[in-house]
This record gives sequence, C-alpha cells and structure tokens, in this order.
Amino acid sequence: MKEKIEEIKNKSIKEIKELIDLKQLEELRIKYLGKKGELTALLKGLKDVAESQRPIIGNLVNDVRNNLETLISEKETELKERELNKKLEQEKIDITIPGNKLKRGSIHPLNRIIEDMEDLFVSMGYDVVTGPELETDEFCFERLNLPKGHPARDMQDSFYITDEYLLRTQTSSVQARTMIANTEKTPIRMITCGKTYRREDDATHSHQFNQIEGLVIDKKDAHVSLADLKGTLEVFVKKIIGANLDLRFRPSYFPFTEPSYEVDVTCFKCGGKGCNLCKGTGWIEVLGSGIVHPNVLKVNGYDPDQYGGFAFGTGIDRLAMFRYGITDMRYLYTNDVRFLNQFDRKDEE
Repeated sequence: MKEKIEEIKNKSIKEIKELIDLKQLEELRIKYLGKKGELTALLKGLKDVAESQRPIIGNLVNDVRNNLETLISEKETELKERELNKKLEQEKIDITIPGNKLKRGSIHPLNRIIEDMEDLFVSMGYDVVTGPELETDEFCFERLNLPKGHPARDMQDSFYITDEYLLRTQTSSVQARTMIANTEKTPIRMITCGKTYRREDDATHSHQFNQIEGLVIDKKDAHVSLADLKGTLEVFVKKIIGANLDLRFRPSYFPFTEPSYEVDVTCFKCGGKGCNLCKGTGWIEVLGSGIVHPNVLKVNGYDPDQYGGFAFGTGIDRLAMFRYGITDMRYLYTNDVRFLNQFDRKDEE
C-alpha cells in the first residue's frame, strides 16, 4: 500500500509539472482527488488494511492529498497568470490611435418648430395645454359646431375606433375641453400642439401630422377683435417662418369660426414673384383663423352676448417645410440621420 501511495505521489507531481492549460489541470484533479479518484479509492480501501496499519496509511494518503491540493492550486494560479499575459500581449491597445468620433444627435425639425412656437406664445401670455389623441366624436366635432351629418365632416377623413371614439382629426378638440374646464370663466389665452390623424398620404400630406391651435376668449368689453388676431398672427408668422414675409387674409369657411379667414404668406422660394411652388400666385396658404362662432361659445358654456374671441390653427409639418425648404413631408418621418443632421446648420444660418 505504501508503494502504491508513493507511486501516485510521484506520478501526479510529474503530470502537474507538464500541464499547459486549465482544462488538463481540472482533469488531473478529478483523476486523483475526485469521488472516484485514485487517492479516494485508497482511502476507501483502508477497511482491508490491518487495523494497526490503518492510521499510518491514512496519514500517508492525507499527506499526499494535501500536497496535491497545494500543487494544483499553485499550478492554477500560474496557468491563469500565463493566460492573462498572453491575452494582454495579443490584445494591446494603442492609446495613440485617434478615437472613434461619436455621432451627435440633432433636434428634429418638428420639435424645433414646436419649441419655438411655445416659447413665443408663452412670452405673449398664453398657456400651453394638452389633450388626448383618442378623442370622442362630441369633442372632435359636435362641440365645434359640426353636428352629426354636417357636410363639413367629409373634409376630414377620420380613423374611427368605435362609433363614438376616433383618432382626433384636429387639435381644436383641446379648445373645447379648455372652455368647459374653465368654470370660473376667466380669460383664456391658450395654445395646444400635438398629433392629429386623417386618411391622407402624399408629398404634402400625411396620415399623421402635427397641428398647433390657438384660442383667445374674453368678455366683450375687453374688445378682442380681428385686429388682435391679425397682429398676433403677424408676429407668429414673422418669428417662426421669416421676418420678411407679408400676410394676406382671405375670407374662407370653417364651422367653428365666423367670420373665417385663410392666411397666406409671400412665397419663401420666389419672394412673391411667382414660381412653381406657389403656382405663380406669389402666395402660400399657411393657416386658418377667425372669430369664434357663437354656437361654439354657447355649446361650451359661454354666453355669446357677453363673451367673444378668436381662434387659429395650422399644420406644424407645413411650417417646418416652409421654414427649412423641405419638399416632401414624408422626409419628416423617415428618421434618416443624413436628413436630420442638416438642421443645426440651417438654424445657425
């Protein structure tokens, strides 16, 4: 038995010295020290050794076992260090090489327009109000003087979710909600920006687009008039689209205002001389506006004999197209980084 123990000791020490990787080391540990290992087998065989020899043989086996565990641990440390040094040698980093330039993000042109508009109107004393995109037929149409069956509804090809709920076709619904919420009938000066949805999709229209709506309501003795509307829109257009633009008001029809006006600006491409963009007229339509219709005031809790005001609205996407010379609205939704990166430079210009 002693000879067997000595043989295992010498053999294992020699094998440990010749090992070159951690996998072989683990296999050797199992071979000698595992549950079915050679040293473990010797300990199990002590029952067949004379009783007087058992303590001696047991101590010899344990000494060899402890010695092997120490050698295996030292060899493991040596192999791990060797592996690490090899990796460090193969994966050197040259700190003198220029780093990769990270691409810097850019604010989307629609967000640029929205931020500028909100800053402008807040500076003029307006509140910024939000409302739901999933709207009821009542707030999207009926409270805006568009009862069921009204022919003007045909102008807004809508996405209905149920008979009562639809994706809002205009942000004007927020105006109605604001009027109803204002139970104390304090003066209203508000704008709202957000997504709207209609069944349209071409170079100048999209099934999803953004609108800004403005509403001013006050008592009749405050004398909120068409002159106030015109002055407000002139400041708005010159600040957001261009300082050198002229405005033109044309009579139009909107169910929620009376009188109603389309507002045109001089063509940003030709300066009013006439070109293919403005179809030779020198003008481009940008927004709709008017004096709030008495029916809208009445249905939303205001006495039209005591209160009045004006409202206006326009598509934010079209404003972005005018401001930056974008020829196709669909570019705004493709998220092409090459397209979006232009606008830092354009704003600086």
